[in-house]
Amino acid sequence: MVLMLALACARLFSQTQVPEWCRALPRPEYRTLQRVPVSDAWFEVYEVARGVFAVYEPHQFEETISYLILGKKQALLFDTGMGISDLKKVVTELTHLPILVLNSHTHNDHVGSNWQFERIYGMDTDFTRQNARGSREDAQAEMGADEICGNLPTGFDPKSYATRPWKITSNTHDGDRIDLGGRQLEVLATPGHTPDAISLLDRANGLLFTGDTYYPAPIWLYRPETDLDAYAASIHRLAALAPELKLVLGAHNIPVASPSVLPRLEAAFEAVRTGKVKPRPADPGQVVYQVDEFSFRMRAPQPKP
Repeated sequence: MVLMLALACARLFSQTQVPEWCRALPRPEYRTLQRVPVSDAWFEVYEVARGVFAVYEPHQFEETISYLILGKKQALLFDTGMGISDLKKVVTELTHLPILVLNSHTHNDHVGSNWQFERIYGMDTDFTRQNARGSREDAQAEMGADEICGNLPTGFDPKSYATRPWKITSNTHDGDRIDLGGRQLEVLATPGHTPDAISLLDRANGLLFTGDTYYPAPIWLYRPETDLDAYAASIHRLAALAPELKLVLGAHNIPVASPSVLPRLEAAFEAVRTGKVKPRPADPGQVVYQVDEFSFRMRAPQPKP
């Protein structure tokens, strides 16, 4: 009886150690995607379109997705993830082409491995330049007990984890075109989530990489650098592209979505902005607005005097 009780307690303890978000993994949407084997178990890689690899980090709460986009002469790495394991090693397993890094924006969960690469394009903003100096506080916030699903990589020290500085080798701007050789990518400034947020358009192949402007999870719009008017203008710009697109590729949780999600996103956010949706409380100073499949985490409205 004592042994049975001990075993039951052990099972209960182990279950409580599994974060709630982790219990939803693996996400069913990945079953239909073509997985590509790599040597590092921290990452999962999927070929989501011709010459496009989604590099997914399912073992940390952010579930960050970076994209390796291949041309004939060079490859572009759109974001570099958390910096928890060796992204460069994984990238070199996928291609021997020269690598150019461009970030969807410069929050810590998208620039963690920038330091591993020599060529890094950055938006010409003060926000980008400030974040290129690296940081520790935001990185450490990613190491909470409820932030990790499974084991961290061997040799990784969570106590010393920080976003390392990196060097911007060239500035980029709205409308710039990047020629990878047989594949051209267009930079679209989509500020709002951050001042330096961008999307990437592969017009010939009907692919839109949206970073954190859209992803299928609660969209964070509460930080001091967030500009809600800019965000509304950015999603309006992206929604207008929907008829030209085949796939929308966001930066968290699930890598592929139908282009029809973009006009629905715009309509959902408009409903929030016009007061048609009541928020529910979240963390102190924050609220969540739920509109159909969309969720927006925002700063709590200030009480009227």
